[in-house]
Amino acid sequence: MRYPIPDLSPGAWHVEALEIEKSRFICRLCHTPDNATFEALLAETRLAYPDASHHCSAFIAGAPGEQVAIGFSDDGEPGGTAGRPMFQALEGSGLGQVGAVVTRYFGGTKLGTGGLVRAYTQAVLKALDTLPRRAFTERRAVAIQVDFSNEAEARRWLAEHDIPVTDADYDSQGARLSLAWPADDSLSLTRLEQRLKGALVRL
Repeated sequence: MRYPIPDLSPGAWHVEALEIEKSRFICRLCHTPDNATFEALLAETRLAYPDASHHCSAFIAGAPGEQVAIGFSDDGEPGGTAGRPMFQALEGSGLGQVGAVVTRYFGGTKLGTGGLVRAYTQAVLKALDTLPRRAFTERRAVAIQVDFSNEAEARRWLAEHDIPVTDADYDSQGARLSLAWPADDSLSLTRLEQRLKGALVRL
């Protein structure tokens, strides 16, 4: 499966802010390949803004449409006014592996439940609008064996098709290459076998 994810390095944040009725909403988006990564980044946000009123959050630690590795929190705001609308904004973006924390500094004016829903949604949408993205391909482990004379040609074909070689072992039979193959099987090993004129063993 191929889908867009945040183009951010580990631990990096994409930040946007807005002010509504004197309350300041700071949205931080991050790349969250798993639940633990998001929890660590949420903890960092709490440390960065210790005097804030709330740190509301939402994340999708998987592909778009993920139903298990997800989460959201209102962090003390009225139930359903922050975390869920934030999650719905993330879900509607079509992104996977994305997390959001919206830090609020209360400005003295109550927004009401409808106003809070709009404010937290707008904060996430504003950040999503400027978020850098890249394509992500889910992959599975595949191993092949080629003789020494065909290794360079095999590596060339793999590079042309964006298939990383994650490891290589050598013995008297040749090279055993471990590959990160696209999980959607959009490519076939048969094409590589044809390129090497059959000089390939699937392991």
